[in-house]
Amino acid sequence: MIGRIIETDADVHEGAEALGEICPRLKTAYALTGALPLRRRPDGFDQLLSAIISQQVSTASAAAIWARMEQMQLTTQDQVRIATEDDLRAAGLSRQKIRYALALATAGIDFEALRGTPTDAVIKTLTAVPGIGPWTAEVYAMFSLGRADVFAPGDLALQEAARVLYDLPERPRERDFRQMAEVWAPWRSVAARLLWAYYRVDKNREGIR
Repeated sequence: MIGRIIETDADVHEGAEALGEICPRLKTAYALTGALPLRRRPDGFDQLLSAIISQQVSTASAAAIWARMEQMQLTTQDQVRIATEDDLRAAGLSRQKIRYALALATAGIDFEALRGTPTDAVIKTLTAVPGIGPWTAEVYAMFSLGRADVFAPGDLALQEAARVLYDLPERPRERDFRQMAEVWAPWRSVAARLLWAYYRVDKNREGIR
């Protein structure tokens, strides 16, 4: 199913209010964070490429690499497809991420068609590309496609935020966290926004770019 699409700040607020009714701790977190960011982004190749670059690096490092990619005009599908490995390495990509970027550029994904594709099928299509795991696909579905009921249980900042908010002895494992998040349907994407915002308040740094 496609379900609800998040388009405006009012949609995010509606979801956050609904989550507060589901869980008192999320209500407390929302009172601490205040208004949540919309985080809507365009869809398309460059958004997935940016997500790949963000994997396993700090938000500051990811932003710096992306800035170099923009300066070197290496952000479109055609630009990456004809780029040399030296070009991509000069922009700051590791050998592995060079392979992933080139795989994405030649994958032939119909990005417009994904807008009307059920979320499970979107995740399946994206994760078929080397370098795009569940986290990248889920974040793309959340922010680029606006799906209201997607979660990213493998995200470390979300896990840490949940550990603190729910007084857990350790960060929840991905499988357990996915199950824990089921109660937040149909607003799991807003729950993710709320936990990222709570992480920022608790740690005084951003958990996602």
